[in-house]
Amino acid sequence: MMKNVEGRKSDWGLKAGVMQGNKKRHKVGSSTSLVSAVTISPLPSERDNDLQSLPFRVEFEDPSTADVVIHLLQQQQTGSLAAVEQDSGYDSEDPSNPAADTVEVGALYVHSQVLAQCRYFAALLSERWLENGQKSGDQESKKEKPIHISLCVGVERLQESYVTTIRLLYSKDFAGVITNVCTALSILPIAAELLYDDCISACVRFLEAVPWTKEEERQIVQLVPCLQLKESSELLSRLIPPKENAVEDMLNGLVYTATHSHQNGAKVKAFVSRLLSGHASRDTVRLVLEKAFGNSLRTVKDSVEEYASPNVRGRHDEIEALQRQNLHAAVVNGRHLLWIVERMIELRVADLAVMEWSQQGAFTANLKRAFGDDTCSNIAPGLPAIVLRSTCGLASAVAAGSVVASRQVRLKLVKDWLPVLVVSRESASSANQNKQLHLELEDVFLRIILTLPMADAQKLLQQCLSFATRNVEDCPHLVTAFNIWFKRASQLTTMAQGSTEPEQG
Repeated sequence: MMKNVEGRKSDWGLKAGVMQGNKKRHKVGSSTSLVSAVTISPLPSERDNDLQSLPFRVEFEDPSTADVVIHLLQQQQTGSLAAVEQDSGYDSEDPSNPAADTVEVGALYVHSQVLAQCRYFAALLSERWLENGQKSGDQESKKEKPIHISLCVGVERLQESYVTTIRLLYSKDFAGVITNVCTALSILPIAAELLYDDCISACVRFLEAVPWTKEEERQIVQLVPCLQLKESSELLSRLIPPKENAVEDMLNGLVYTATHSHQNGAKVKAFVSRLLSGHASRDTVRLVLEKAFGNSLRTVKDSVEEYASPNVRGRHDEIEALQRQNLHAAVVNGRHLLWIVERMIELRVADLAVMEWSQQGAFTANLKRAFGDDTCSNIAPGLPAIVLRSTCGLASAVAAGSVVASRQVRLKLVKDWLPVLVVSRESASSANQNKQLHLELEDVFLRIILTLPMADAQKLLQQCLSFATRNVEDCPHLVTAFNIWFKRASQLTTMAQGSTEPEQG
């Protein structure tokens, strides 16, 4: 009797049985697949796949020369195709009597020498699988008594895909047949089951080289890992990033390009902003923006420090050139920083930025010196507005509750940045250019001050007297803040007096 063709378990459900003459085929293990890792012995020389050595020309579907008949069977009920029993399958004595739960949907007349190009068929047709009594048969005997193989067509597959795959064994016209993704996807799993290496390579090479639609990509994601092919790595490299933090690296690069792009800067920033806002992982976006914020803030701080506290000696023109360079760097990187701050506020990931901004005592001291210097006003008149806009954005997020900051952070934020606002207001050029910005930041600071304990609010409100104008109606935010503080102080006195009054019986 013939021995079983052993393979590993798989869901593809392709099965085969072989018989010669009027003898029944031996049962192929029903729980095994033909996508096998077994060691396959080479075919004898008479089954060499060099078709040119044959004494006659072989053609697909030529019954006159075919020595193998492939019966395509299809299961009639849903379920595991691997459960089809070959014992009750095709019988040479009654070809019209397939298995009870299968039906024959086609028969292909082919040649064993052609089929030998598939490692599966090579193993199945090898002389070592045939009965000992049949090994000595001559070629004429084999022609008269062809070998019968039955293939079970998967429920979700088309009969035409099997026919096309086997036809390719004859034509080798991979480029002419595999012309679209749909065809490649229909052929690839069948070629994998038959261990048809040339066809597998052609399908994978085509899929790797062409674009995919969304649905095609979904099918590829489901199919390729299941095939367990060595060629799968070429397709999976298109679907799987090379490292775990590839998304973070991509977003880091996009943010850097957006902030440092000199051409079409506004369009690039708008596109990257949309990508960030639509990204699924808010934590990843937070990490990316926090990193960019830290880098930009460090650059601005260093540039302002180099200007405010120069540690160089030389001619006046050399020192002035260096100052211009530092101020220019502060302005350029300040714009980058402002864009990042706006994105962090928009996406509600500005918690760390607020904390960092409240710990900039040295930076604010250098800014006060720079803003009070006429040279800075002449060389970089836009620097105060850039810095104060970032401050106003972060402070507004705190005042609105978008960022829940601790009392210490709120106190330091106002305490360190309020003097910078005061100096900017006192600068003639900045006061004229940034009047609306100053008013907005004044109002935000006053609202934050009123969230602090009474003692802290008392000290900070006294520093806000510079917000006052000759006409009280021009500074209603300042008047309101002082009125609220005095009202609270009066309530405290009333509450204290009420607690000391004796109870009336």
